[in-house]
Amino acid sequence: MGYDHNWALNNFARSGHDNRMIEAAKVVEPTSGRIMEVFTSEPGLQFYAGNFLDGTITGKGGKVYKHRYGFCLETQHYPDSPNKPDFPSTVLKPGEVYHTRTVYKFSAK
Repeated sequence: MGYDHNWALNNFARSGHDNRMIEAAKVVEPTSGRIMEVFTSEPGLQFYAGNFLDGTITGKGGKVYKHRYGFCLETQHYPDSPNKPDFPSTVLKPGEVYHTRTVYKFSAK
């Protein structure tokens, strides 16, 4: 039905998981010049392409959301991390605090 994939971020391995931000993605819409950049301390990025939009949802201004009329970039750990010892750990022990940061930056050129 389309994209719904987790991408391992190459820069994560170099930065280590010390909560430093890395650039995960940059999307440019060439006609309008709109730009969206994603920075995160997470090791993965899930890209979902609106595969299950079917025209039953109506958004702002009466715009109907049809198949693949949108996309998501979701920062996260890798799927199945608890079962893969070579993946970055998702274990949080009692008393520990989990910190993560993600910034979505919007601009136009």
